Amino acid sequence: MTTLDVPSLDPARLDTPTVGDPRLARLSLNQKTVNGWSLRRAVEGCVRHGLPALGVWREPLADVGVRDGAAMIADAGLRVSSLCRGGFFTVPAGREQERAHDDNRRALDEAASLGAPCLVLVPGGLPDGDRDLRSARSRAAEAIERLVPHALEVGVRLAIEPMHPIFAADRGVVSTLRQALDIADPMPPEAVGIVVDTFHVWWEPGVEEQIARAGDRVASYQVCEWITPLPPDALLSRGMMGDGHIDFAHLTRCVVAAGYRGDVEVEIFNADVWAADGDAVIDTVARRYAELVEPHL
Repeated sequence: MTTLDVPSLDPARLDTPTVGDPRLARLSLNQKTVNGWSLRRAVEGCVRHGLPALGVWREPLADVGVRDGAAMIADAGLRVSSLCRGGFFTVPAGREQERAHDDNRRALDEAASLGAPCLVLVPGGLPDGDRDLRSARSRAAEAIERLVPHALEVGVRLAIEPMHPIFAADRGVVSTLRQALDIADPMPPEAVGIVVDTFHVWWEPGVEEQIARAGDRVASYQVCEWITPLPPDALLSRGMMGDGHIDFAHLTRCVVAAGYRGDVEVEIFNADVWAADGDAVIDTVARRYAELVEPHL
């Protein structure tokens, strides 16, 4: 059991913000937070709870089709804060690398169809038997640079998401904001930015300086919590804001000082959250966001 069991989903610190509450004006529900919901249910949930934006994942979008999904979101009056996900660039050269490139081009087209400002990129881990982190990062950088012309053509920014080092082997060889910015810096800022995800970067030495360095390259701000003890599956170790160790006020102020004015996505991978009632989860998201994040925007 993580620190977030179902009873803790209902703290009494704040009343739940309701539809029309100005504190919700920049809150986006990332679909993974309600992982069992279809795209339609997520859209309806956002409308029901007064959330103006949705972070869309490609798999549930594919279930309904890009055109119908885009129409569904637009008809509901929602905006798309990001499309998740592209990336996985570290595969060996050859057909696998070409397939990854083609898939990322398609993902950029999907993001453009949704009106999403960015495509979140998970860089990819080490291929089987590979121990060369530097070469893997170089392949990721080269793959991103190769996508820049298409990103500029469709008007969607490639948003590199650095991931906590526990995921370096299997998911994200880019582990810090510093590394992500080193990749992004030679490329046009309108084409390549970075994701500040509190779960992944809260621990980084000099995180304040790196967020300031990013400036207008901050393409997405995602929030969730670092909880302890970690569950056996580290991928599902993200908690509800306020249940762990992250200073959301500090990181939010840093992102604002860098000039970010976009939506704030709540993205939680957690088995207990996923097993709970989705409407109760969104209520808690809204309360915790209003208490811990929104006052510092």
